[in-house]
Amino acid sequence: MKLDGTVLGFDVGARRIGVAVGSAFGSGARALAVVDVHAHGPDWPAIDKLHAEWKPDGLVVGDPMTLDGGDQPIRKRAQAFARELHARYQLPVVLIDERASSIEAAQRFALDRAEGRKRKRDAVALDAVAAAVIIERWLAAPQDATQVTL
Repeated sequence: MKLDGTVLGFDVGARRIGVAVGSAFGSGARALAVVDVHAHGPDWPAIDKLHAEWKPDGLVVGDPMTLDGGDQPIRKRAQAFARELHARYQLPVVLIDERASSIEAAQRFALDRAEGRKRKRDAVALDAVAAAVIIERWLAAPQDATQVTL
């Protein structure tokens, strides 16, 4: 996947998916939205809307492995989501290690709160901040990503 285009990044969770946008030519990545996950799966109309609005050149999905690099149930969900993105939008999709991205996102949020840029109620967007961290990790080390194929 090329670095010189716009990408959407996703932090997949059991109840929510954080979404961010980024580019190597911008200032890294920024949080966009949090999409709900229902019993039948992600809110695809909401994701379709973000896709139509941003017209990304590629998609980056966080790969939630365990600290020792192993599988966990949410990892299988993230991998299935990445395959569905690839099939749905016919765009390059990569998985990038997201270990501790939620911790980094929480630290960024805490700093923004301390500096008055965020309020407590903004915490619902924490998953989107984690998605921005995922994009930034891919931008910093694209060679570490795993290409998703059907």
